[in-house]
Parts: sequence; C-alpha cells; structure tokens
Amino acid sequence: MKFNTKLIHAGIHPDPGTGAVMTPIFQTSTYAQDGPGNHKGFEYARTQNPTRQVLEENLAALENGYGAVCFSSGLAAMDAVIKLFKSGDEVLATHDLYGGSYRQLVRVFSSFGVQSRFVPMQDVNSFENQIRPETKLIWIETPTNPLLQLVDIAAVCAIAKKKGILVCVDNTFASPYLQNPIDLGADIVLHSATKYLGGHSDVIHGALIAKTKELYEGLKFIQNASGAVPGPMDCFLILRGIKTLHVRVQRACDNARQIADFLKNHPQVSRVLYPGFEEHPGHFFAKNQMKDFGAMISFDVHSGSFEQSKQVLSKTKLFTCAESLGGVESLIGHPASMTHASIPREDRIKSGLTDSLIRLSIGIEDVEDLIEDLRQALEIQ
Repeated sequence: MKFNTKLIHAGIHPDPGTGAVMTPIFQTSTYAQDGPGNHKGFEYARTQNPTRQVLEENLAALENGYGAVCFSSGLAAMDAVIKLFKSGDEVLATHDLYGGSYRQLVRVFSSFGVQSRFVPMQDVNSFENQIRPETKLIWIETPTNPLLQLVDIAAVCAIAKKKGILVCVDNTFASPYLQNPIDLGADIVLHSATKYLGGHSDVIHGALIAKTKELYEGLKFIQNASGAVPGPMDCFLILRGIKTLHVRVQRACDNARQIADFLKNHPQVSRVLYPGFEEHPGHFFAKNQMKDFGAMISFDVHSGSFEQSKQVLSKTKLFTCAESLGGVESLIGHPASMTHASIPREDRIKSGLTDSLIRLSIGIEDVEDLIEDLRQALEIQ
C-alpha cells in the first residue's frame, strides 16, 4: 500500500457494529466483562480505547514501525521516552531544538539524574567524538526548531547502532509525508500530533512510533503506568486530520517555496533559513532524506532589532501571531520570546537564535495573499 493510500486506509475499517466509515468516538471509561478477565479486548480506557487503537495502528503504518503509542501531548510522549532510562544515563540532543524539549530535559529529568548535553550534529565526525560511555539516547530534531538545520539521520543512526545507543527523532516539522526516520535507522519517532498530523489547530496530542516489539512494549507499559493518554475525541480529530495530510503538507510546501524566495529578495530581510535553498548548509540532506523541503521558514529583519521584529509580528493580517505550527492557517511567531523563551538567552544566541528571528508556519491559503501580507508587514520604520 502506497503512502497516500495508507493515510486513508491503514488500520481503518468500517465499524463492524454499524458500518460507520469514520472510526467512532468511544467515549467510555470502562468496558463490560462477562466475568473477571473475560472481555472483548478492552478493560479500562486508560489502558485501551478502540478509537485510540485505530489511530495507533494507522500511525505505525505511516512511519513503517512495529507499533505506535499515543499520548496527551508531544511533551508527554517525550516524557515517556526519557523514562526508558535511569539515573546516570545521558541524553545527547540536537543543540537547536524546541524550547519545551529543552525545558523537560534540563529542568525536569536532570533532577532525577538523567543528564543532557546539547551539541551540533551537522558534522557527523565531530558529533561522534561527543559520545561518552554514559550516553544512552541520541535525541534528534531535523529540521530543527527554529533554525531549520538538518541532521543526516542515517549517518547518526549508523554511529549509534555501532555503539549500542538508541536514537529518537522528533519528526514534527517534517511529518510522515516528508520523512520516515525509521527507514533511515531510527529506533523511535516522535510527533507532536498537534501540528501537521492534526492539521487544524484544534487538538493537543502526541505520538511515538517504535521500530521494535521490545521498544513498543516498553513505551506501552509507560503509557499505561503513567497515564498521560489522549481522550477518544482527540484521537478522532487526529485520525480526521491525517486523511488530508498529503494534500495539506504539499500545498504548504509549494507556498513556502515562493514565500522563501520573496523574503530572500526583500531589502528588510537579512537572513532567510529555508532548506530548499541550494546554499542552505543542510540542503543536500534535506534533498536526500525528505520528499520536499517543508513549510517552515525563519528569517531575521535587517536591523537585527527585536523592536522591529515585533512591528512585523503586530502588522500581519493573514499570518496569525501565535505559538504552534502545521495548521491550515499561516502563523507567525517570535521564538526568543514565545516558543523558546525557556532557553537562557546566552544559549539561544550561541546556537544562532537571535532576538530578531521570526518563524513562519506556512499554511494553505493563496500564496499571493500571504506574500502581500508579509510585504505590507515588512514596511517597518
């Protein structure tokens, strides 16, 4: 079954009781049993829910994994991955990553003895030298948030496999439509399903897809034991969103190409970060491990001023100033004060995240309208 067909059909069947084409929302907390342990495969909704089960089967098929496990948010999914490890273990993470991921690693799990280091992964040889005996997990974002740097997933996974280290790839920015990390050697794939998978900015959700039965069972145990599960309505909304993932993401990618070109040639813009540009340092990897270059763009205003960046964000009419990404509507944000505010300023600047950086999530509107909106917003004093 090819990918676009998987989106519609993988793991999804008409409801046997009613014939409903869309998976029903099983809004129940518990299930009747004919006797102790004599049930129809469902006992308690924290542990199993039919709506969630269909979504998990669908996600596993999309990422070519053994099994998927769903959570109440992307950070709850990340929490489950880190719980696979113990005090004294180390996470080696991409130095440019989502602020919430940084916060969880540094301010939550360090208290339990799981330490983290944040290193560049673009140069694989230099990266390999960063690995220590206590390194047990490599955490990759690619493209990274918000600097859109690329990591060679296959090369990093080859190093990790040689050293017996697990690799988890946060695939949120790409979505399964553009990139499949398990095919490139990753052990676990994470999605903030809130973003492209849901696609309509109306649900918070997270998912993990495991490469092996052993990893799947470990994550499934944590899902049940810790209880950060999504409700059936949330799972229904993600299933609905997935059905149009391919058409939404491709349209957004097509729009992003034209918007990146517009920004590149605008006198008020000093830097545009977009993997589709041949001069982008990660262009080769994006071209080889992704189907397209994504729908995220970051750029700096020419002055380098936070004040002028704020002017741009306050003047857009179609681009909504908001956190998140991956919805049908275009969003504009200021990472330093919004999504990445939990990262200390000196660390942000060191990684290249300037105070003037603006991040765009390109939606599926008419691209001419989006370009005109940015044109008028960039008329700054």
